[in-house]
Amino acid sequence: MINLEKGQRVNVDLPKFTIGLGWDTNSSSTGEDFDLDASVFILGEDKKLISDDYFVFYNQLVSPDGAVEHTGDNLTGEGDGDDESIKIDLTSITPKASEIVIVVTIHKAAERKQNFGQVHNSFIRIFNTDTQEEILKYELEEDFSVETAVEFGRIYKRNGQWKFEAIGMGQKGGLQEYLNKYQ
Repeated sequence: MINLEKGQRVNVDLPKFTIGLGWDTNSSSTGEDFDLDASVFILGEDKKLISDDYFVFYNQLVSPDGAVEHTGDNLTGEGDGDDESIKIDLTSITPKASEIVIVVTIHKAAERKQNFGQVHNSFIRIFNTDTQEEILKYELEEDFSVETAVEFGRIYKRNGQWKFEAIGMGQKGGLQEYLNKYQ
């Protein structure tokens, strides 16, 4: 298993795997529960969504080619381990796909006065779906204070080889900011 640092890249030599995302939250001063959501943007060569159907999130759990499947929304992040997971099958992904971006956002962040400064122990990991063997893990160690969305990582194709890059970049605009960027 490889522990990644921010910006580090590694080959993904597994055609089918699961991306696990996890986090813990401080008890919110607003008294509202945190609801963090994982979303996946499947991009073409132009760094834009292939089509709106290639935006996979809690209201659209499977990409049209069946290659990306969100296993469902976890509303609380309670407990240890993965809070949300996404299954990836690179053998059936559309040939138009060149990048898979994994983003985590805080649902209703502005309304609930919440941000990633109140989130800790965040990680993204890739594991073999069949054997559960962990292939790589990236723990976000940044001290986010105002960000309401974080790009955890991306899987991209370079010279026919799929690779994972640990990103860990936050921004304030929530999910809408990423939709603006990738649509």
